[in-house]
Amino acid sequence: MARIAVIGAGMGAMATAARLAVAGHRVTVYERGDTYGGSLGRHARDGFAFDTGPGLLHLPAVYRDLFVKTGKRPLEDCVDLVQVDPAVRHLLADGTGVSLPNASRGGVAAVLDEVFGAGAGARWSGVLGRAREAWDRTRRPLLEEPLWPNWEVLGREPYPALRGSGLLRRRPPTLAEVARRELGGPLAALLEVPALERGLAPAAVPASAAILPYMEHTFGSWYVRGGMRALATAVFERCRERKVEFVLGAQVREVLVRDGRAAGLLLADGTEVAADTVVCGAAPGPLVAPALRGGRWPGGAVPPRPGGPSRFTVFLALRGPRPGGTVHRTVVHSPDLAAEARTAFAGEHTERPTVTVLRPDDPTTRPDAAHEAVTVSAVCAPQGVLDWTDPSLVARYTERLLDAATRALPDLRERLLWHEVRTPADVEAATGAPGGAVPAPSLAGSGAAFLHPSNAAPLAGLYLAGGWSHPGGGLPHAGMTGALVTGLIVEGPDFRGSQ
Repeated sequence: MARIAVIGAGMGAMATAARLAVAGHRVTVYERGDTYGGSLGRHARDGFAFDTGPGLLHLPAVYRDLFVKTGKRPLEDCVDLVQVDPAVRHLLADGTGVSLPNASRGGVAAVLDEVFGAGAGARWSGVLGRAREAWDRTRRPLLEEPLWPNWEVLGREPYPALRGSGLLRRRPPTLAEVARRELGGPLAALLEVPALERGLAPAAVPASAAILPYMEHTFGSWYVRGGMRALATAVFERCRERKVEFVLGAQVREVLVRDGRAAGLLLADGTEVAADTVVCGAAPGPLVAPALRGGRWPGGAVPPRPGGPSRFTVFLALRGPRPGGTVHRTVVHSPDLAAEARTAFAGEHTERPTVTVLRPDDPTTRPDAAHEAVTVSAVCAPQGVLDWTDPSLVARYTERLLDAATRALPDLRERLLWHEVRTPADVEAATGAPGGAVPAPSLAGSGAAFLHPSNAAPLAGLYLAGGWSHPGGGLPHAGMTGALVTGLIVEGPDFRGSQ
């Protein structure tokens, strides 16, 4: 039985802790904050409740597998999973509205033909068919296996070229080029928005990012009754059932190194914690770099990615009931997605942004049936690039999000009781992520520029879990790190992924 210290109590860290405990190790989690769950927080006021992080779960099989492998009670016995249908409603810049059914490619194609004209569904199905090929080529190395030692091979673009397009004659295409040439018109925005929502600029990411909408359409969109925080609570309780210990309010200052391997943690209060193995479930740069060869990530390894964009969120308490037939998730598109992606990540976006409006049909989110809780959010530059402690900046962004949200909620202003905001500075304070950055999922292509560090760090006894390591950010990807890190620790460096 090894002593394992886990830094952070985010979803990837807890998934790793539960699996390691089942494998017979003594696991202790050290969390800087006063609660577990990382980005899956919950904000409550006056009987209203809001998720502070992801509002939906895609690829629930990751957490089903976690619960199967760590106990007798399956996921569905621990949380109430609800399929969201329609999966999403898009309100395009030209005023077009389109609601896409959940996990039904044929249904989506029929809707697109109806809204955009005959042939639109076939073009969309063609793009997703090529995305499926990219998924089949990269699923194991990107999601189910530790990062290969020759990880550079993942720099090749897996998205197949459309015959006659000429896209691959000069260079591999970006997602924006695929959207424009294979779909065109307003339909192109449906392919770009899933990347934009994850903090990826469609004109800068490889065509393999088409995997993101493919995953949504194939595996569906799911909500957890009681809010997504309930999923974090279920994983936390599973950890406790497996005798994982949690130490909250424990800021980790650095990873201790003895005899060339990780040997424990130094806490902010000066306490030293001995451990045989350390798992870093937080952003690894500030914590891990000093322990590696003079503070530098060694050559030949994928270094930690610099902090990316964050999210600006507005919680809305509304008077009046949630109307029947209301869509759970609506995406209100910016007038210019390309301009938004160029500016929103690097500075102040002065136009109306692309916003996601979440309106769950969940009595636990509101004081009674005569009220409604709504969450509106948009991707934005992190703290540091902009000063999100500036009240005037916060006020401007709040108004831009509210203006955009009125396209989905025309009576928003009349129904508004109160609103609260969550800025990138608030995200940084709550999660510890530098600048409040939200990690993006790993992607193949672009010379491997969109990979994250391997789960086995270049220091014996040190491993990385969570969204800042392979295979990147997002609830499914973070959960996958649990199986990868556990396999590497239990089976050793010859572990080649789940079978």
